[in-house]
Amino acid sequence: RAAAAARCGDLATAPGDPSLVLVTNVDMGSKKQGFMRACSKLIAESLGKPESYVAVAVTDNADVIWGGEDAACALGNLYSLGAISRENNEKVSAGVCELLSEFGIAGTKYYLNMWDIGDRANCCYNGKTFAG
Repeated sequence: RAAAAARCGDLATAPGDPSLVLVTNVDMGSKKQGFMRACSKLIAESLGKPESYVAVAVTDNADVIWGGEDAACALGNLYSLGAISRENNEKVSAGVCELLSEFGIAGTKYYLNMWDIGDRANCCYNGKTFAG
């Protein structure tokens, strides 16, 4: 395991899979692409990853309820090889919260789960895993 870690280097700075998948019941309209670009930049800066590896998928106008009501809300998952930590998570969460507020989504009406993929063999790209 130590040899594999040495070959891979520091996972927090290695290219990997920072990807955000977000669903909201709000119609983002023509501002959706700008929101996605802002999220991409935020994730790259917060996780210390090259933005060229960041992927963002947003589904707006979805059927989502919060607390049994049709309130403006969002649910998201952020995946990364390394770089998931309390400090980085707080940066991403604060930034996404601010971006979502532009669409009338209160910070109390969104969940963002952070997932460290862990083993590079669990993340695939271009027909192979990041483990090599």
